[in-house]
Amino acid sequence: MEPASVRKHSLLSMIARNGGHGEHSPYFDGWKAYDRNPFHPTQNPDGVIQMGLAENQLSFDLIEEWIKNNPTASICTPDGVGKFKDVAIFQDYHGLPEFRQAIAKFMGRVRRGKATFDPDRIVMSGGATGASETLIFCLADRGDAFLVPSPYYPAFDRDLRWRTGVRLIPFACDSTNNFQVTLAQMESAYAKAIEANINVKGVILTNPSNPLGINLSKETLTSLLSFTFEKNLHMVCDEIYSATVFKSPAFTSIAEVMQETECNPDLVHIIYSLSKDMGLPGFRVGIIYSYNDQVVNCARKMSSFGLISSQSQHLLASMLSDEVFIEKFLEENSRRLGKRHSRVVEGLKQEGINCLEGNAGLFLWMDLRHLLKEPTPDAEMELWRVIIKDVKLNVSPGSSFHCPEPGFFRVCFANMDDHTVEVALQRIREFVSKGNKNGDDKKHWRKRDLRLSFTSRKCDESLISPRQIMSPHSPVPQSPLVRART
Repeated sequence: MEPASVRKHSLLSMIARNGGHGEHSPYFDGWKAYDRNPFHPTQNPDGVIQMGLAENQLSFDLIEEWIKNNPTASICTPDGVGKFKDVAIFQDYHGLPEFRQAIAKFMGRVRRGKATFDPDRIVMSGGATGASETLIFCLADRGDAFLVPSPYYPAFDRDLRWRTGVRLIPFACDSTNNFQVTLAQMESAYAKAIEANINVKGVILTNPSNPLGINLSKETLTSLLSFTFEKNLHMVCDEIYSATVFKSPAFTSIAEVMQETECNPDLVHIIYSLSKDMGLPGFRVGIIYSYNDQVVNCARKMSSFGLISSQSQHLLASMLSDEVFIEKFLEENSRRLGKRHSRVVEGLKQEGINCLEGNAGLFLWMDLRHLLKEPTPDAEMELWRVIIKDVKLNVSPGSSFHCPEPGFFRVCFANMDDHTVEVALQRIREFVSKGNKNGDDKKHWRKRDLRLSFTSRKCDESLISPRQIMSPHSPVPQSPLVRART
């Protein structure tokens, strides 16, 4: 609690002043280091390579080709300008009917037709960040809690907690079973929360997982859904990576599982987006799909604070309705993700670095425990600082994902071209090679000058180059809060 004198004289609200935004995290610190010194193959070849951004740039050519072949889809072309007025005037909060129909059909296609979606339950929001926060506002009061398996997406601490005042209670998954979520873990976390007199409102799952890049099995989803039904808890499933699966097992949606499991549909909600599956984060397409009429009605009223532009809806409705294109895109995008994933995994493996066996997402879960001075969070942070400062790769440390075991890092692989991937792998190769020459791959970086001060885990200026080259993908440029869902 702030002193009354501070509150009286402050020009900002308590929300604006508190640290609930989660910016003071290694996850965002790495972004700052990259944004001050971004890699460019010719203009800045010694810069930091961004491997902390979960963005899919591997299939832009397919979308660009479609746009060229469908000029009437945009109101900003001579062919499509006839629709300009209809799209530019005020639209109600339900969104364009053709967009809701198209997104509902696309969601069903991504789930291989094993679940269907009602366009009237589609609620729009400005990206999955806005959708997630809106849903939490609808479901919980300040002080209520949600159970979340960890490691989990770092910005959940900002997106779901900062303005709503809810609590997130991690229950740890670890390497002993390849970070699989189990019913026993959830039951234990729930029991401890109840014993501590915490009002648990629900469970939040990310499927496929960010940062692990793996699916939840149908059996696991069934057991977890049954548990939430028994305890009268909300089940919130973030499924924004559902079309990024590139090898078996296939993705299973909670929408499919609930058809075969005894549950209360009023307690089941899905967060969706086109940021990952279509690689369109700049379009800010976030979707709430709830089976609860009251949630749909409330969320729709709140959507006025972050609607998707009508121009985006108009274009995407046409694109998503093109079944031939969508089928081709999903198939080719999956193939490209799998190829890139295999290249990075194999490149790391050649240097003695293993990764969790993944099958989805835009990232992999890299195991550097053998490089830690000791198995502690401090040792993980020490290694991470060296990777940014000396190797000049922005990879995200597991501690920022609430990982219970030190030494794991998330590595994003789909936001760069093939050349940049090879440069990144070469840097890792040189880093490991220097250690091997010393006879101990741990010793060479421990002997370096690591006098880096991360007060409150803020990014130290010694990580930053004097260059002020700003990346076009910068989440900052002054603060990482303007970029979301990475």
